[in-house]
Amino acid sequence: MLQTLVALLAAAALAVPLSRRAGFGSVLGYLLAGIAIGPSGARLVTDLGAIAHVSELGVVMLLFLIGLELRPQRLWVMRRAVFGLGTAQVALTGAALAALAHAAGLPWAGAAVLGTGLAMSSTAIVLPMLAERDLLAGTAGRDAFAVLLFQDLAFIPLVALVPLLGGADIPNRVPWLEVARGAAAIAAILVGGRFLMRPAFRAIGGARTPEVFTTLALLTVVGAATLADAAGLSPSLGAFLAGVLLSNSEYRHELQADIEPFEGLLLGFFFISVGMSARLSLLAQDPVGMLATVAVLLAVKVALVFVLGLLARRGAADVLRLAVALPQGSEFAFVMFAAAVGVGALSAQAAEAATLVVALSMVATPLLFAASEAVLIPALRRGEAPAHDPIADDGAPVIIAGFGRFGQIVGRVLRMQGIRFTALERDPGQVEVVRRFGTKVYFGDPGRPDLLRAAGAERARVLVVAVEHMEEALKVVEVARRTFPNLHILSRARNRRHVHLLMDRGIEESVRDTFFSSLRLTELVLQALDVPPERAARAVELFRVHDERVLAETHAIYRDEKALIQTTQQAADELASLFEADRPGKADDSRP
Repeated sequence: MLQTLVALLAAAALAVPLSRRAGFGSVLGYLLAGIAIGPSGARLVTDLGAIAHVSELGVVMLLFLIGLELRPQRLWVMRRAVFGLGTAQVALTGAALAALAHAAGLPWAGAAVLGTGLAMSSTAIVLPMLAERDLLAGTAGRDAFAVLLFQDLAFIPLVALVPLLGGADIPNRVPWLEVARGAAAIAAILVGGRFLMRPAFRAIGGARTPEVFTTLALLTVVGAATLADAAGLSPSLGAFLAGVLLSNSEYRHELQADIEPFEGLLLGFFFISVGMSARLSLLAQDPVGMLATVAVLLAVKVALVFVLGLLARRGAADVLRLAVALPQGSEFAFVMFAAAVGVGALSAQAAEAATLVVALSMVATPLLFAASEAVLIPALRRGEAPAHDPIADDGAPVIIAGFGRFGQIVGRVLRMQGIRFTALERDPGQVEVVRRFGTKVYFGDPGRPDLLRAAGAERARVLVVAVEHMEEALKVVEVARRTFPNLHILSRARNRRHVHLLMDRGIEESVRDTFFSSLRLTELVLQALDVPPERAARAVELFRVHDERVLAETHAIYRDEKALIQTTQQAADELASLFEADRPGKADDSRP
């Protein structure tokens, strides 16, 4: 086992950096590493079962992280793309590929299995490939995520229908036991995620005990997957549900940070196992026919997704990017082909050839995508609106990221003081409005390092992060801290938690949106109640100093809700004592 592990790690360490340096991404490197050390290569690893189960955990953890990102409200917003574009892609692509397989001589049962299996795309390839190029937040990334999510949801019922294609009789009764087992597993995951996991994470004190927190995070993923698998469901579905349930919890970011290293390594092992399972002897027997089959698969899927994207009224560049990201076969196809062979719907020879086609399509996709990004996308982008305005770096010492109502106030004061600044705003409507009033603001996403560099971040002194949404603001801070370490960052904060998250990232200077305006309004309220102005100002200042001190002190425990509540109550009692001691006439009131 140790020799197998050494071979896997060595192959990945050599192939992946070379692949990424060549611009093809890490997935191709893992696949080629598997081919090189597997039975078709140097035969350093011949027992594929030795890593099969471990490598499958990579896909399970990927689906858990997808669930963490997909909060229920986001799924509702994406419902049209998921159930519209996703349904159309699976139905049309599956039908077209099934018809081609039948025309090639396969019976309809086997052709239907091949068409459906090959219509699926690989979540494990597409999302990391898009993430490496920072494309997940764009239109193409969101559409790809929606299609892949629908495929993940549709896979379970599609596999369940495979036995019917093998000639199995339709049962004359509903298999209530199997249905009840699956429903019970889903219910257990839902109830456990809702009522047990948050208290469990809270009980161990959040991330204050990192090794225990990581252990519980891994237990959550593996436990949900095991429960689903025991009920006859997909382990990935169980992990996905657990991620969705924890997506709104206060531990979402910590869970993501703990799981991602394991997910990356195990997902790499998964792709290595795919490369090792490819039977290149079949390719040697009929190279022209096999490569032609792969080319047809890629061409059909690219063409159909391209048409669907145009019908959805996406831009040409986004449609092409989506189409070129999704043409490969899926890891789920291996499961479907094996099930079809087991019930006689597909011959073993056809399944082996289809498995090789899927593996070759996985190898080809990163190459096609890299070529598209290098040649086709720039050509299409030249005819579209630029991703950001060209910026003339005039050496301004201040960059304002986000030029809404908050950033505009900062800019107006700086202008009055004769201090030059560069304003960045990602909302084109806001840019248009501000420009009508004569203020120069540049359109673009300030979370992109190339835009910050174009704005002069390497020479600027101060970056003001005035972005409205908390997650986008944190992204700007992380990019700026990582890329421009000498830049002094001052940030707007939505609330106390946002302040603590900024502190986690080394930002000690932030201003809460409504804090000082609320204090000023409170001062006016006291004066309206006939409190002398000096007493009102002193009361507000006393509260400000106390609140900011408590905010800094609770940073160490803000993930521990129980400790945070207790500290907040103690701080409230302390503040009441301070106000009581500061009350005028206190000394006179204490006299007998």
